[in-house]
Amino acid sequence: MPNGLIAADSLRVHPEGLALSLTIPWYRSLWLSSVTTIRVTVDGMEVPEGDLTFELGGIRYAIADLPTRSEVLWYLQEHPLLIARRDVPVVLGEQHEVTIHGELRLPYMQIAPGRDGGPGIYVPNIVHQQLALTVTDRDAPVPVLVTDVAPAPAAEDDPFRLGLTLYSASAEFRAGWFDFDGLLDRVSQLGIGPGIEIVASQMLPTYPHVSDDFERSWRAAFDRHGFDASSFGANLDMGRRRDRDMTPDEEFEFSKLMFEGAKRLGFPLVRIQSAKPDLLRRLLPIAEGLDLKLAYEIHAPMGPNAPEILRVRETYAELDSPLLGFVADFSATMRAMSPTLLRAVQRAGLDDQALARLQRIWATDAAMRERQEEFIGYLRGRDFDPGRLGSFAHLAFNMHGHVDPREWADIMPQILHVHAKFYDIDESGQEPAIDYPELVRVFVEGGYRGYWSSEWEGHAFAELGEVDPLVLVRRQHDLIRSTMRSLAD
Repeated sequence: MPNGLIAADSLRVHPEGLALSLTIPWYRSLWLSSVTTIRVTVDGMEVPEGDLTFELGGIRYAIADLPTRSEVLWYLQEHPLLIARRDVPVVLGEQHEVTIHGELRLPYMQIAPGRDGGPGIYVPNIVHQQLALTVTDRDAPVPVLVTDVAPAPAAEDDPFRLGLTLYSASAEFRAGWFDFDGLLDRVSQLGIGPGIEIVASQMLPTYPHVSDDFERSWRAAFDRHGFDASSFGANLDMGRRRDRDMTPDEEFEFSKLMFEGAKRLGFPLVRIQSAKPDLLRRLLPIAEGLDLKLAYEIHAPMGPNAPEILRVRETYAELDSPLLGFVADFSATMRAMSPTLLRAVQRAGLDDQALARLQRIWATDAAMRERQEEFIGYLRGRDFDPGRLGSFAHLAFNMHGHVDPREWADIMPQILHVHAKFYDIDESGQEPAIDYPELVRVFVEGGYRGYWSSEWEGHAFAELGEVDPLVLVRRQHDLIRSTMRSLAD
């Protein structure tokens, strides 16, 4: 997903001067408290902060007040206006040079917890854009999508079931190409499914609550298409407030609320983000009462035998519940960096020498933080500002792991769900960065019988419209099915 706050159709007429229609620069909804900084320059003149107003849902906020608004959700599909006062308002058709600088923090990606009641450290997202924009009064038109895709082959005899997470269409959903019903219609049209997974913080307009309206829409769509709810992705927004982290009681109540929402929507499993022993002990009776499985995600850069995961496995052994398990995310077991990521950082200014250095550092066995720091140090040594890469300088390492795929066999009985992560499908029908034939073999031989939920994460790096992610999911399903059947021959 392009790491941008503005796009070609963002500059709007406004009686007070001008307005910028903003897009959230992430794949999920965020609290307004996530916004640290917004600065705007128009035609070389910086707009004073006092002349900027952030308008969301008809309510206006001063820029300086945004970090305090921890109860206000910036929903993924909402496009608030950043209003700039000017003596002479802009006019339709004019062109202006606009520079916007935004700094956000991701409240569920904690680097280090707070000390002595203070706030923790969270992954930052830095946005810097300079665009020549034409003043408009409407959104860009939605493109026509491919429809002539052959029906999916029958899969009754396959060892495990296929589906997708709607996260795969994050960029298109964020841009408003689909509403919720339209997205599910598109999934059905392409013969993808039957398993449907959601990230709650992305899909729920009333996150973390499940509203009555959303439940009705969800159940009507499932009845219409014959889908099956597979996994409810629950984040834990420990850094929702800027002055401190969540307390243990707040973490419990936030998680409990999402468990109840998952049950309302018919999900049998919740993908959890935290496996703190004390939190799990409190949540396990809730899960038992709701008959929900809890699966902690093993995501890059960790694998099944990473020290952090071994501690989770020890907690599971102590609690000894069949409801506890793992989501295997294939970002952990990649054999190369994805071409989609490499194209994105190249667009951001990395030359061939820097790309080669990035891949060499990634392939080492050093800890993730050490590799990040080595690469950032290399960039600074070449007088290249790492901020030009936004969050990519960090995400290149924590989204791409290179653990041996055979390690999944070590915990196969505890794998309750799979994120079949992928970034590209090449002309030969293969994923160039992830060894799918080997992964299918490991899971078939290990006796796995749950869902493989396709998760296209190329949206983190690809430009909107560069590819059709749902067509790619169909192609990935073809790859998985053909590999499963070749093992059965």
